[in-house]
Amino acid sequence: MTPGQRIRPRTEADPARATLRKAAAENFPVAPAFLPRAWRDGLMAVYGYARLVDDIGDGDLAPGGHDAVLLGLDPGQSDDRLAMLDALEADLHRVFGATAGGPRHPLLQALRPVVRAHALTPDPFLGLIEANRQDQRVSRYETYDDLLAYCELSANPVGRLVLSLTGTSTPERVRHSDAICTALQIAEHLQDVTEDLGRDRIYLPAQDMRRFHVAEADLRAPVANASVRSLIAFESERARHLLNEGTPLVGSVHGRLRMLLAGFVGGGRAALNAVAAAGFDVAPGPPKPTKSGLLREVAAVLRTAPRKR
Repeated sequence: MTPGQRIRPRTEADPARATLRKAAAENFPVAPAFLPRAWRDGLMAVYGYARLVDDIGDGDLAPGGHDAVLLGLDPGQSDDRLAMLDALEADLHRVFGATAGGPRHPLLQALRPVVRAHALTPDPFLGLIEANRQDQRVSRYETYDDLLAYCELSANPVGRLVLSLTGTSTPERVRHSDAICTALQIAEHLQDVTEDLGRDRIYLPAQDMRRFHVAEADLRAPVANASVRSLIAFESERARHLLNEGTPLVGSVHGRLRMLLAGFVGGGRAALNAVAAAGFDVAPGPPKPTKSGLLREVAAVLRTAPRKR
């Protein structure tokens, strides 16, 4: 899943437009208006693809099987998540010209010119599909390292694509970007503990749950007990440390890209602040950052991020 706030299943007839509309509810700005048009178009194309992958993996597609038909499947296969992910991967190969003909799904049609204009490679896009395949097979993570390996597939490719789209990718920037994206993914998991339980998924490492004496039944309670809150606080601090580790990325770039990346970091900090403000009780539902809280955090990142000349 992409690092951000999850939205409810789509109900509109136009699946591409409905998917792109979800960008407004993310924890961070996806393609703000201050960016150059080419960047905005590229970011929205990547976002649309990533959101579609997640909607397939989470079972959040609109009823009626329209997406399945677009991908060359029967409408009844819309609920077969692995078949849908396989069909999406086949359409992705059409984006890169690995098979005859162009892509079938409108969101992948929109992605094709972006891929060509920026010489993007398939690997980050394939990683997002593989993360969602993993979601169909794996519902619990034993260790924090296991969770980080999942984030390497589910979150880090997005940041790497942002760097590629803006022509700013270097090994050091990729390292910082990975830290930020993993932090954003963990923050989302913390916000969405209850929603993930509804899908029979737990992204809190089992090793940490044992350390804090938290059982799965405790996570299902309508109000979090002290042990659960301590666990959420612990994982929040880990995510905050990763955000701080990645923040030098903001200072390594200039102009409008610096503002965009500050928005990512600030969005993560605001999300973690919202979790803390809820007393680390995420049982009632995802604590949401306020717009003012987001703006304060973005401004703080811009003030404090170390600049590199």
